[in-house]
Amino acid sequence: MYNRFIFKEKKIYTLSLILIIIFISIKGFKNQSFFDKYKFEINSVKNGEKIRMLSSGFLHVDYSHLFLNLFTLYIFSGQVIAGVGSINYLIIYIISLYAGNYFALKFHEKEPFYSAVGASGAITGIVYSSIILYPEMKLMLIFLPIPLPAYVFGILYMLYSIYGMNKGFDNIGHTAHFGGAIAGLFVTLVIKPEIINQNLWIIILMMIPIILFIVNSKRKIF
Repeated sequence: MYNRFIFKEKKIYTLSLILIIIFISIKGFKNQSFFDKYKFEINSVKNGEKIRMLSSGFLHVDYSHLFLNLFTLYIFSGQVIAGVGSINYLIIYIISLYAGNYFALKFHEKEPFYSAVGASGAITGIVYSSIILYPEMKLMLIFLPIPLPAYVFGILYMLYSIYGMNKGFDNIGHTAHFGGAIAGLFVTLVIKPEIINQNLWIIILMMIPIILFIVNSKRKIF
């Protein structure tokens, strides 16, 4: 009965969120002025358009970008809802979305025309929430198709995000991913502090990339 309830709750909350994102994203595909008005852009945010810190998370570049994000969201939502409840799931999602864009804002603050769209910061937060809730589940990196414990995946992906942020070799929003991951991790620990006693050594290991970034970064973010 419990599993059936969680499954039903997952469908209601996840599918509602997915439908909202699809609706707004498609409107952005069809209306360039709408897209430009609500995308994340450093200069616009600095000039007071704070709504972009959240609205950009409901826009996407194209259908493949939209599908990849929503597929990932659907896969990981059930674990988070089962672990912390539906309301906390939404709290983690929104805070991770904002944190990802805040991190991008601080990291790229000297690039006034830097812009981005996508829910990946929020979704990365959900992924990292599920990782800290269930650190022994198996996940795979695209460039390393070997099943890994989730916490190992989490550490490697953070290191990859740091590398991508510093090199700037692609159009992936590594800064939003990194900020969203940190938010998803810490907000989950605040919501469910008993995890700290259960998985203390895993949490310490997952802090290593964050500490390395803080120590080596020349930008003041935190």
